[in-house]
Order: sequence, then structure tokens, then C-alpha cells
Amino acid sequence: MRRFLLCSLSVLALLALGTFAALQLSPWPGALLIRAVFDSGAQRAFSAQQPHLPADIAEQRDLQYAADSPHAFLDLFYPANSAQRKLPTIVWIHGGGWVSGSKALLGNYARILAGQGFSVAVVGYAIAPGATYPTPVRQVHAALGYLSRQASMLPVDADKLILAGDSAGAHIAAQVAASLSEPDYAQRIGVQASIARSQLAAVLLYCGPYDIREVNLDGGFGAFLRTVLWAYSGRKDFQQDVRFATASVLPEVSARFPPAFISAGNADPLLGQSQALASALSKQGVTVETLFFPPDLKPELGHEYQFDLDGKPGQQALARSVAFLRRHIGQPD
Repeated sequence: MRRFLLCSLSVLALLALGTFAALQLSPWPGALLIRAVFDSGAQRAFSAQQPHLPADIAEQRDLQYAADSPHAFLDLFYPANSAQRKLPTIVWIHGGGWVSGSKALLGNYARILAGQGFSVAVVGYAIAPGATYPTPVRQVHAALGYLSRQASMLPVDADKLILAGDSAGAHIAAQVAASLSEPDYAQRIGVQASIARSQLAAVLLYCGPYDIREVNLDGGFGAFLRTVLWAYSGRKDFQQDVRFATASVLPEVSARFPPAFISAGNADPLLGQSQALASALSKQGVTVETLFFPPDLKPELGHEYQFDLDGKPGQQALARSVAFLRRHIGQPD
């Protein structure tokens, strides 16, 4: 018995050592664990949104927006009676810490937004560690270009495009908006603008990170950030990577940034990043509307609170987002 216990403890110790070594040598083990957890949460949110779905939403799935990637597909949702009309189009980039998520898991929320009179394109993109920065930024630019070129064949108004995103998707959306606003920034990132800045009417940004320089790498959430930023940058020493430094959107915003709706929950560990972006944009004279909550609000609103449409804060976020967009595309509330 004693020999069996000693053998079992030795095996467990070796497994623990091997796991620790794997986590130190590659971002893959940690990224795959995060992916499993995040995708499970996104699936729960997707299912919970089912009772809120509007009727008569049409869709076109798996539209290929670029030929150079197996991930370059988008799904388009719109009111069924609007197939021949040109609708303002929300281009949503899903979140997932750059290492998880999919366009499919945003489908129900996209249908709900489409029920408000929009076309909604949910962009699929290559995730880390398999694809690294700035691949998703380039792919979203390509998706915008596709929608602009194909607008005559789709219920899309190419002059009323709206970038939107949640979490890592909000970061990508903000970076695309900034690179459309400032050609010099686009050049430094290494992306090619695919539409004119004038075609971008507004942005919706939920719960995103916007300044890689200022992320808190201490504690449990810091360990998570170290893993996903290693995976996304392709370098464990991402803080010393000059190329990855361009992923920080905050120092790049200008007065040409589009009108922005920015929100995060009061218990979101990235709340400060949303507040900092809103402040920076306001100082540039950009039209900014925010939805933040009292620090002592109970129950606390965590990361991605807006997808919970059974609660009043999620319903408020949806209503405020839609009202904001209608004002900036010239539609009545």
C-alpha cells in the first residue's frame, strides 16, 4: 500500500511538473484551457438569449469575405422584409480574449439587433495562438471592404457602417476605427484601409482592453492576461515587443475617431480601460456616450454583462446602444 501511494504521488508530481513546464514553454496549454471555459460561457449566453429572439429575421451564413484564410467568413442577419433595402449595418467582432469565440456564438445577439432595423454582420476571424497580431485587424478591414464592394447585392448601406465588438472584439473594433481615422497609424500597424473613413458612422465598444501598456498583470486576472497576450502577440516578452506596442489604441485616438458608445460593468476588471478610452476620446472632441454603473451597484455587473438580456442592465445597454446608433445614422428613435 505504501509503495502504491508513493508511486501515485510520484506520478501526480510528474504530471504537475509537466503541466507547469508546458505552461512556461508555450501559450497553447493555457490558451486552450481559457478557450474551453470562455466558449462554454458564450454558449450559455447564446442559449439564454433564445427567448428574446424577434420573428422574421433572415440570414446569409458563411459569406466568404477573403480568399486567403479558412477563417474569413461572416454571417449576415437582417429583417426578412428588408432584403431589397439598404440598411445601416453593424459589423460585430466577437470577443474571447483573442484565443476563443466564434461568429456562431454571436448569432442570437445579432438576430436581436437585426430586429431593431439593422443588418448585422458577425465577422469570423483567425484566433490565437494559431494566428497572431495583427491578423484579426487585417481581417476585419477585409470584411469591411467586402461589405462595401458587395453592398449592391446585400441589404447593406455601405455609407452607414458601424463597427461593434465585445471584450477582445471591442479592442479589434477600436483599433480598426483608429486605423481608418489615421492613415499613419494604419501604416505602422501594417494594415490596408479597405473603406473610407466617411463610411464609418459610429462604434459600439463593450468591455474592451484598449491600452496594453496599462494592463494589470498582477494576481489571477493578471495571469490570464499574460497568457492571452503571449498567445496574441506571439511572444512571451510581449511588453518588450515594439511591433505589439501598436496594439495599444489609447495613444492613437484623434478627433477623426467616429462617435463612440462605450460601456462596461461595475465589477469588470477592464472597467478602467473603458473609462480611460472614453476620457481620451472626449478630450479629442469626439462624441462619446457612456454607460457605466455606480461602484456599489448590486448585484455586481461583470465582464460582458450586456449579453444578459434577462436583467435590466443588459436591456438598458441594448436600448441605449440602439438609440445612440439611430441618432448617428439619422433615424428617429
